[in-house]
Amino acid sequence: MAKSDTGSNTGNEEMDRLVTLFGGGGFLGRYVAQELLRGGARVRVVERDPRKAWFVKPLGGVGQTQFAAADITDAESVRRVVAGSDAVVNLVGILKGRFDAIHVDGARNVAEAARAAGAAALVQISAIGADPASPSAYGRSKGEGEAAVRAAFPDATIIRPSILFGPEDDFVNRFAGLASRLPVLPVVRADAKFQPAFVGDAASAIAQAALEPGRHAGRTYELGGPEVVTMRGLNEWIAQAIGRKPAIVEIPDELSRMATKVAGGLWGAPMTFDQWLMLSRDNVVASDAEGFAAFGIAPAPLAALAPRWLVRFRRNGRFAKAPDPAV
Repeated sequence: MAKSDTGSNTGNEEMDRLVTLFGGGGFLGRYVAQELLRGGARVRVVERDPRKAWFVKPLGGVGQTQFAAADITDAESVRRVVAGSDAVVNLVGILKGRFDAIHVDGARNVAEAARAAGAAALVQISAIGADPASPSAYGRSKGEGEAAVRAAFPDATIIRPSILFGPEDDFVNRFAGLASRLPVLPVVRADAKFQPAFVGDAASAIAQAALEPGRHAGRTYELGGPEVVTMRGLNEWIAQAIGRKPAIVEIPDELSRMATKVAGGLWGAPMTFDQWLMLSRDNVVASDAEGFAAFGIAPAPLAALAPRWLVRFRRNGRFAKAPDPAV
């Protein structure tokens, strides 16, 4: 029985278990690696350039962490790094670029390699909104990727998170950066809904799925935090949390659609047209979906954690007076 949710365990039973973690050096990956290491498993962190993930090594004990180079679009390199794995986790995803190559073909390569290696568990990280009929290439490719994984490894566990927040995220922190600099804060798709989840909670669920296939094999989970917020509401909360008062202006859909369609592909553009299309569907957990409760996790709300790192966006940083609580 895996002990990923009961603290560090470096006994022989768990140290005999090798988990290969694709994308272990990314935002979510570092937290998943930490949870797996805390559970006592050996972790093989896979990146195209493993040097980018070397910071993970101190999180585990001696000999507990390995590093390997592979590109999930290269089936042979995937098979090589998956060999000998007891469990495989695929975190690799992109927000723009070669969606089919990464989300469909790459996911299939990982699933086929996991099956060939005789792995007991495969965890595929997808996204809420994954649907072959999605209007966005991101959502469509994520949906097709899920189907490809299921075809190759029927007992795979598929996990669909909502937006994840944490000290290193590029979502809440990006909006906080804008609110700290701009007197006027433009908001696109102001009514779009999200259910932000703390990255550490999502990582705990993913680690459990990898280490306890008897409980989670073949199931699909949607992970969302305890609160649903709109895009406008999120920006208002962030501005309040950092003690800023920018004027929030909602950009009409037709204007933002045209702007992202014309300029979204340019370097440095804040949003692509495909990301705009993603916002056409709410990013919330379906009413009939299994979620954090299946892992015994009570997800933390944004307001309980984010102010700890958002403090750097206050006018005087951590020396600033704390803003009044949100109404």
